[in-house]
This record gives sequence, structure tokens and C-alpha cells, in this order.
Amino acid sequence: MKNILFKVALLAFVLIFLPNRTACQEKAVSALSVTNLRNNSLPHHPSSLKILGIGNSFTEDGMQYLPDLLESAGIDNVTLGKLTIGGCSLEKHYQQYLTGDSAYRYQKSYPGKNVWEEADNKCTFTEAVSDEPWDIIIIQQVSGNSGKYETYQPYLKYLIDAMIVHCPNAGVCLGWQMTWAYGTDSKHQDFAKYGSNQDTMYHAILRAVKSMIAETGIDLIIPSGTAIQNLRNTSLNNAPLDLTRDGYHSDLGAGRYTLACTWFQTLIAPCLGKTIAGNTFRTGNGNVPVTDANFRLCQKAAQYACSTRFEVIPVEEKQ
Repeated sequence: MKNILFKVALLAFVLIFLPNRTACQEKAVSALSVTNLRNNSLPHHPSSLKILGIGNSFTEDGMQYLPDLLESAGIDNVTLGKLTIGGCSLEKHYQQYLTGDSAYRYQKSYPGKNVWEEADNKCTFTEAVSDEPWDIIIIQQVSGNSGKYETYQPYLKYLIDAMIVHCPNAGVCLGWQMTWAYGTDSKHQDFAKYGSNQDTMYHAILRAVKSMIAETGIDLIIPSGTAIQNLRNTSLNNAPLDLTRDGYHSDLGAGRYTLACTWFQTLIAPCLGKTIAGNTFRTGNGNVPVTDANFRLCQKAAQYACSTRFEVIPVEEKQ
């Protein structure tokens, strides 16, 4: 009798708990799967254009001079947003989203002004994404992990879902900033992940971005890393800083200028039909100021990167 009761109890346990365990396993696997996003296209000659960048100090570097380029190009219908936390990784962005923490710095540049203004120093991820019907949202990985695709997921998948859900524009186009490799003598602790070798880091970033494109569907890439690498192969390079100000953050002159040109050529040119070539904005900032004598090298480095995203082009050797 006891054996019969034991067998009945065991069968009941299997019938009740095993399906639930299997369902939990399936849910766990599903949670780790990667969204195959069918990305929306860039708007073509819209009456207005709205672009949000989400990231960290490398996003600041990339976007800082974008309003100046817009102003010099006579473009007065673009809204820009920058949502940043210093050193923020995709994992941290996701945690910020989950908790609703208002630790972000949120800046905007408005149509007709083309100047960065503080929008809200205590802003959440959701508040910024839902603030405007953004046409384009650009995100990135923290620089030290940018060549390690295993650090992208599953956080990028969840952030893609969050951006799609909370952006008021159902046709928003999601994009990615490919960050740059560190200067050859960089003391950044994460440089060791790449053998403290700039070329190794650059190619690791390329591989990670290619994996990201294949597995997520985000095909809009701002090739900042290639643009900087292009410029490093010109007479403007200032080794061992290599167009950085500290071994990793971009130089405030030619570095940031080239990055802004790359953002402009990737986003503004196809949407509004205005090329970066010949833009008259210059900056005397940084260790490598942008002058009338060298600005075209910066612009060409950006243009070549936009046409050949995953390969360094020798700028000075092309006419």
C-alpha cells in the first residue's frame, strides 16, 4: 500500500512540476534570444528632423559640434537630444530603464537655435525617449566593451524593445555609433582587453558591430571608429594621443570635429540632402585645431568612413 501511494505521489509531482520547469527553461531561453528588428528607413526630405543620442561621454564627443555644423549648413529644422551618463554601458542603461533612475544628463538643440541647452539634469531613460517623436535614436556600447559583443546582449535586445515601445514615433529608425579604438599609449584599464593594441581594438570593434547588425537588424551605423582611424593615417595624427585628449576621449579639435562630420554625413546628408563637404565651421579647440588648411582632411575622413564603414581608407592618397 505504501509503495502504491509513493508511486502516485511521484507521478503527481512529475505531472505538476515538470511542465512548469520546462516552461521556465523555455522562458529563460526566450529572454536571451536576440530581436531581429525590421528597422525603419531614414526619412527623406522631412519638414523637420529629430535625432536622439543615448550613451555616455563618447556620445558627447560625437554630437558636440553637430549643432555648429547644422548652423553653418543653414539647416534650421533639426531637433537634437543627448541623453548621457559618464561611462554608461548597455547593461547600465538597461538597469536605469528598469529602475526609472533619473541620473541622466539630458541636453537638447532646438530648430532655429542650433545650440546645446540643458533640458533636464534629472531625466530618466523613458522620459527622454518619449519626449519627442524621434525620427532617429542612436545608441552605443561603453568604449571598453565595444569590441566584446558578448557584453552587448541581452541588454541591447531589451533596450531596442524599450525604445520602440516608448518613442511616440512608430516609424523611428534605430542606429548605432561605432566607437573608436584608444590611442597607442592609452592608460585606460580596458585597453588590456585588446592587448593594449590600437589595431587589435579597432578590428575587435568592427567584428562586434558586424555581429550586432546580423543579430539585431540595426543597420544604421555611424562609423565614428573608422573615421578616426582614417584620420590617424594622415599628417594630422598626433601620436601617441592619436587624436584623443587623454588616450581614449576624443580630442576637442580635429577629433570631435571629424566625429560630428561623421554623424552629419550619416544622418543629415541622406535625410536633408546636404553633404558635409565644404561646411565652413571650424574650431580652435583641442590639441589639433581645425583650420582652413586641414578641415577637408577631417571631412574626407568622415566621408570615406561613411562609404566604407569597415575599412580604413588612406585619405591623403585619394584625390
